[in-house]
Amino acid sequence: MAGLNLEVFKVRTGLRRRLSRPLGSSALTWDKNHQFGVYVMFPIGIMYYFGTNLDRRFSVPDFWPRPEECNKLPRDREELKVEYDRMLARQRFKQARLEEEERAKSGGSGSDS
Repeated sequence: MAGLNLEVFKVRTGLRRRLSRPLGSSALTWDKNHQFGVYVMFPIGIMYYFGTNLDRRFSVPDFWPRPEECNKLPRDREELKVEYDRMLARQRFKQARLEEEERAKSGGSGSDS
């Protein structure tokens, strides 16, 4: 817990002697009303400065993908079958391409010897 020693602006308590202060130092003295105003307004000022227009300051345009760019899970049986057929066709295409590359490698190295 914070104690009295952690106060940023100390307020003099007790009697003040006006004669012992130099002239022009009255603006530098703090009383409890000024201290309360600083304690209240400082966090409000910080929140106002950093809290206004956060979307405009810190937003990254096109950060989130549009709905048409996102993956969409199939919801019924027909969509599931279409997705399964698409996955099978993609797998067969990759497998055929790998077999073709293997044939090209083995055919090219066999003709040199």
